[in-house]
Amino acid sequence: MSIDQLELVVALLTARERPQNPTVEEYREGFERLSAKVGVGTNTRIEEVEANGVPGEMVIADGASDETAMLYLHGGGYVIGSPRTHRELARRLSVETGGSILVIDYRLAPENPFPAAVEDSVSAYNWLLGRGLEPSALSIAGDSAGGGLAVGTLVSLKDQGIPLPSCGVILSPWVDMEVIGESMTTRSHLDPMVQRDGLITMALTYLNGADLRNPLAAPIYADLSGLPPLLIQVGTRETLYDDAIRLACHAVKAGLKVTFEPWDEMIHVWHLFAPLLDEGQEAIERIGGFVRGSMR
Repeated sequence: MSIDQLELVVALLTARERPQNPTVEEYREGFERLSAKVGVGTNTRIEEVEANGVPGEMVIADGASDETAMLYLHGGGYVIGSPRTHRELARRLSVETGGSILVIDYRLAPENPFPAAVEDSVSAYNWLLGRGLEPSALSIAGDSAGGGLAVGTLVSLKDQGIPLPSCGVILSPWVDMEVIGESMTTRSHLDPMVQRDGLITMALTYLNGADLRNPLAAPIYADLSGLPPLLIQVGTRETLYDDAIRLACHAVKAGLKVTFEPWDEMIHVWHLFAPLLDEGQEAIERIGGFVRGSMR
């Protein structure tokens, strides 16, 4: 690991301007600015799409095929984030998976609380099926809240009898709306991005009075039996580390094939910083291999 690279990323995060008592719009604008600083590579085709009424971007790197696709669900606590904030990650995923990446602009809270995000992701997945893609040629992935949403989407698809994709890729997942994992406190001094108070605010905003243990929002309480293989990646400096471990254990108990990867010293969704951090690219390459292997 390059300590200098990691220190550069942490400095980028900690040096961000944070207005006092920021509004939701200020939070969203800040995430967009941070993503712009990381940058976006070239040699990629980006198509704006409407996936059964859900706006999004289809990201296809040079040489990638449109015969396989990943539905990607961005992070941001169900309150912030967009296809733009994850465009470079989507580009790199397209390169490594060899397929197209659909990043949807699912509805956010507080304007559209739970279960709007789940409804949108299910609709987008059905749109991919409607394009003639076989379930075995599809995958679902997401980071942070998007990681929880990815699992919730798989559960919803199963409950509705919709054919499931080949696999799920879950990055630094937030799957506990009560925020009670021990690492929320024991690793709080290590994590420059995610803290308990912020998550509690986002959980209450997103759920808007719904049960904190609703399985489509907190999938550690869901029946995961019958879901496809999962790859779960998490950094050891994350406050959400225990969320990832509890999800992995719950999935194994449900009989799923789980590949659990703790990445030493990595921070929350370090994949987003792949242009600056070697481990970000290495983790994305691992994802590519997992997805390709699952589709065989």
